[in-house]
Amino acid sequence: MLKIEKPNYFNTQLPLWSVHCLMLLSSVIVSSSFTVGEAITHGLEPSVLLLVRYVVAVLCLAPVLLYNHGLSIPTVKQLGGYSLISASTVGFFWCMFESLRYTNALSTSVIFTLVPGISGIYSAIFLKERLGRGRLWALFFGMVGALWVIFRGDLNRLLGLEVNHGDLLFLAGCFMMAAYTPLVKKLHHHESMMVMTFWVLVTGTGWLLLLSFAGLGAVDWQGVETRVWAGIVYLAVFSTIITFYLTHISILYLGPTRVMAYSYFYPAFVLIINWGLGKGLPPAIILPGVAVVTLATVVLQWELKSRKLG
Repeated sequence: MLKIEKPNYFNTQLPLWSVHCLMLLSSVIVSSSFTVGEAITHGLEPSVLLLVRYVVAVLCLAPVLLYNHGLSIPTVKQLGGYSLISASTVGFFWCMFESLRYTNALSTSVIFTLVPGISGIYSAIFLKERLGRGRLWALFFGMVGALWVIFRGDLNRLLGLEVNHGDLLFLAGCFMMAAYTPLVKKLHHHESMMVMTFWVLVTGTGWLLLLSFAGLGAVDWQGVETRVWAGIVYLAVFSTIITFYLTHISILYLGPTRVMAYSYFYPAFVLIINWGLGKGLPPAIILPGVAVVTLATVVLQWELKSRKLG
């Protein structure tokens, strides 16, 4: 089992190209979660669905953690930090599954591209991360591309703020998710990324118990479809454990804004995934917006790379 600790920024343990590959892999997996989430969101109430997802993730990761690190109990301060991180992800995921009852996977994936800009603002305020001119332009055009898709390239819809309930709910979740990468960088204290990932999931399970406790007794567990269970297992293992772990590692090498910029690839990946599943392509009018947000992340990554080299 691979063990990776916090790298030294001047003598990293992994070459940066491999970290970028990890983030591309993570982006593909996260993109698939929008499609999977859309397919199963009506199978269970969102907070219950998320609770099962987190419980499965904790049960899968626990033996791996024990084997690699033994029983590691965090301090009260660490537990508070993990709870803060998990609150941002739990809030986001709840908004995501609830919103997918009213909107679709492509719209949510594009709205998510607003997160890097919001996260960049959080990082500038709380981590004193400088936002260069090139980064600001890339973030701006990424947001423009996202708005293009949200309003279907129709200026009248934009001026009339014609957006559905699901899109607005998901946007609220994005403001919570934007705090995720800055919090990880701020609250990481040299512990293994596997340990951090595990306790973020455990504390997230605690939040979800509070959210779903009142409705657990009313769930018809035997009536839950097999495809819903399969989707939950996929989300727990791939879209939760693996992506959390890869993201936590990458943040320490690339920084919060650069990692979040990979979300600009989500719309393109969702289009490819949906096309591969035989769902066809969306209306041509929104494709320019998808192209803009995809290009924005390439520009942003290059601009940040140039600044580091300079």
